[in-house]
Amino acid sequence: MTPLDMVVTPRGLRFGGHVFPCTVGRGGITGKKREGDGATPCGAHRLVGMLYRPDRMAAPADWAVPIRPGDLWSDDVGDEDYNHMVRAPYAPSHEVLRRADPLYDLVILTDWNWPFSVPGRGSAIFIHRWRRPGYPTEGCIGLRPDHLAWIAPRIRFETRLIVGSDPRWDA
Repeated sequence: MTPLDMVVTPRGLRFGGHVFPCTVGRGGITGKKREGDGATPCGAHRLVGMLYRPDRMAAPADWAVPIRPGDLWSDDVGDEDYNHMVRAPYAPSHEVLRRADPLYDLVILTDWNWPFSVPGRGSAIFIHRWRRPGYPTEGCIGLRPDHLAWIAPRIRFETRLIVGSDPRWDA
C-alpha cells in the first residue's frame, strides 16, 4: 500500500491521514462478486475516472468529466457495452447517471470488471455519496457528501481503492 491508497476497513475508509465513515454493499464484502449480489468486491482497484454534475457543483478535479443528460451505465450482461458508459437512447438494462437525487452528483469510477468486462462478474463499483449513515449500497462505496468532496481533489492517478477481506464482511 502507498500513502495515496484509499483503504476500506471495518472502521471506515482510510485516506490522507483520516478515517471517513463509509458504507459498503448490502451483500457485504466478497471475493466472489457476481452481478446483482449487492456485494463489494475485495481487492486492489485502480481509480479510472471521475464524473460530476456541472449543474450542481464545480469540477472537483481538472480531469473530472461532466455527467450530461442522457449519460447511462450499461448493466446488461448480454450487451456488448456491459459495464461501460453509454448514451440514451439505449434499450438494454442500464443505470441513469444524471439522477434526480444527489446520489451520483460526484462519482469516482474504479476498474472493477472494466474495461474488458466479463458478463455476470458484476458491473461498476463506484465511490459515491451515501444515502444515509449505515445504509448499504448495491456494491459501491458510499461516503458522506462533504467527505467525498474533500477526497475527490486529492486522489491521483496512482490512487487505488483497497478493499480487504474481513470475516465480518465475507459474503
